Amino acid sequence: MRRQWRHRAPRPSHPFKSIQSIDTRRLKVTAGLAFAILGFAALAGQGGQAAAATSDAQVRATDVGVTLAAGRQSAEQTRQSAEQTVTRSVERNFLAQAESPVAEAEKPAEAPKEPAPAQAAAPEPAKKPAEVAPVAGLDKTQMNNANRIVETARSMGLGRDAQIIAVATAMQESTLYNRASTVLPESYDYPHEGDGSDFDSVGLFQQRTSTGWGPVKDLMNPEFATKQFLKSLIQVPDWQHLPLTVAAQTVQGSAFPDHYAKHEGAAIQIVDAINNS
Repeated sequence: MRRQWRHRAPRPSHPFKSIQSIDTRRLKVTAGLAFAILGFAALAGQGGQAAAATSDAQVRATDVGVTLAAGRQSAEQTRQSAEQTVTRSVERNFLAQAESPVAEAEKPAEAPKEPAPAQAAAPEPAKKPAEVAPVAGLDKTQMNNANRIVETARSMGLGRDAQIIAVATAMQESTLYNRASTVLPESYDYPHEGDGSDFDSVGLFQQRTSTGWGPVKDLMNPEFATKQFLKSLIQVPDWQHLPLTVAAQTVQGSAFPDHYAKHEGAAIQIVDAINNS
């Protein structure tokens, strides 16, 4: 027997089936939104990184630009400094060249140089007084010593009166010989012409080293001995107008004060012969 199917009334749907469909759609939408949000977030992050990179690049570019600008400014300053240095150097050279002719024009012309004088010849050594022929009974040695006395008086600016007193005094004291002394063996170490033994008296004027006339070696020098006598003579007040014997005795202090007078005439003859030679 054929089974007949009866039409069955549709079963009521499950109470959660529609909910499940709704939830599934919502989940899909939610998931889609979530993925969209994540995608935007990712894009935003990439955009931020790109922006950061762009900002960093801009900063670097700015730094590079600043550095390049600073470099260009430094180079420009260096170029300007070099140009100023060159300009100043050129100006100084120009001014120096311009002032040089002015300075040369203002500079007074130098006087022509005179030829250098010939080198002066070395001074000749002092010459001995020219020998004068003996007079008044003197020998050559005595006359030469009288000549030394007169020449020394001249060198001191003293004239005929002083010369006569000095020659007469030496005639009395040493007979115009430069004498050593037996009392002073040292006196024989120097040029001498005979000797004497009157205490320590030496030389033409028989001056004594013990009474302050000077060292023996100097008193044995006729020029030094004459100067010592004449320097004492011109200290005597009014010596030019005193009698010769008084003037000589005042200097010498001899035990025989009147003996100088006897030589006055011969002394005048000797001095005049020397001065007129």
